[in-house]
Amino acid sequence: MMPKPQSNGEYPAYYQAYIDLVPEGDVKDVLARQLEDNLSLLSGVSETEANYRYAQGKWTLKEVIGHITDVERIMSYRLLRISRGDQTPLAGYDDEQYVKESLFHTRTLSSLLEDYKTVRNSTISLLNGLPHGAEVRKGFANNGEITVRALAYIIAGHELHHVKIIKEKYLV
Repeated sequence: MMPKPQSNGEYPAYYQAYIDLVPEGDVKDVLARQLEDNLSLLSGVSETEANYRYAQGKWTLKEVIGHITDVERIMSYRLLRISRGDQTPLAGYDDEQYVKESLFHTRTLSSLLEDYKTVRNSTISLLNGLPHGAEVRKGFANNGEITVRALAYIIAGHELHHVKIIKEKYLV
């Protein structure tokens, strides 16, 4: 079991809102449940609905799903490097630029969901293979110190944040 990270130096304060969203329990179980729940939630969405923007300048549902997957890839990469003892400072990224350059809106919803599923399963596999003690290793990403377990919780919390928006703004 990987307990929630502590707010006293395990992650930058701006991640607090994501970590707070994650329920108690093993984060690997949370990630597995999210995969099942979100595939179920989104499996009946049509291509028309997936191309919907709830306001001008907002992402389409496809872009939100692609964004969730991209962020998980980045956080998992950071998690891998830090868990292996890499102390190289890892750069930040511009999520708006990533979405713009991705052309997620040109892909099918089913391809985006398959991509999400693949990435999530890879993240869970990575977490399952961590050596004992790796979850508290610290590294540097986006100009802040962060632990492996904080990255796992950020992945889960970031998705919970966006799923709430999906339910409130896209699937109404």
